[in-house]
Amino acid sequence: MLRIAVPNKGTLSETAAAMLAEAGYHGRRDPKELIVADPRNDVEFFYLRPRDIATYVGSGALDVGITGRDLLLDSHSAAVEVEALDFGASTFRFAGPIGRFSELGDLQGVRVATSYDGLVGDFLTRRGIDATVVRLDGAVESAVRLGVADAVADVVETGTTLRKQGLEIFGPVILESTAVLIANGSEPDGLMVLRRRLEGVMVARRWVLMDYDLPAALVEKATAITPGLESPTVSPLRDSDWVAVRVMVRREETNEVMDRLYDIGARAILVSAIHAARI
Repeated sequence: MLRIAVPNKGTLSETAAAMLAEAGYHGRRDPKELIVADPRNDVEFFYLRPRDIATYVGSGALDVGITGRDLLLDSHSAAVEVEALDFGASTFRFAGPIGRFSELGDLQGVRVATSYDGLVGDFLTRRGIDATVVRLDGAVESAVRLGVADAVADVVETGTTLRKQGLEIFGPVILESTAVLIANGSEPDGLMVLRRRLEGVMVARRWVLMDYDLPAALVEKATAITPGLESPTVSPLRDSDWVAVRVMVRREETNEVMDRLYDIGARAILVSAIHAARI
């Protein structure tokens, strides 16, 4: 039975649970449940703190898990990233008082507050920066104002929160993180099935099916607009001058593609969601 670690709370939890459900697995219904067996799919779910998942998987106590790339690297666990999962994106940056820092080298000899001391410490060491990393559990933006640190390293979205604390972003990106599937380096039974299913969910979220009718003489022009993953399906219609086309299109491009197809003469353009896929 494949033992899977799943975030029990936090920003990754809800999306991870939804993704596993879309992949055909049956997880917990009660948020208080910590262990849930899914015998039909021969898996067992363990709901854990996101920060602990890499440790459990890396030790071999569990086979695989879903966590953030940032948490994986910060843990110094032996677990390895198997697949990026297309959700939970975040960017880590340095920030300090306005005008004080302009480049990474300015951090030499200063104190840097962060909730990810392993990740940030490794980053600074690799670049030859000798700084004191101060670990805090949350609200690192206040560290400079309260005198605990000279600069901070944290997740940045718009930078608005930092600016409210009198801080500005500087230096290189520390890490572009996302949710990832991790494993302990082995190939347990069920891992490949889990990967294929999760990949299928990601395909279904990225792509839609598009059907349209088109004068046969325009097939080359239309398929240049909608090349699909490999090649569109083109079928004859009762009217021999027309054909029907079915193709996969990236979800975010749907309306633009429909407009372009209509402009060249396509009609009856229909779009359908993909609920599951194997590519």
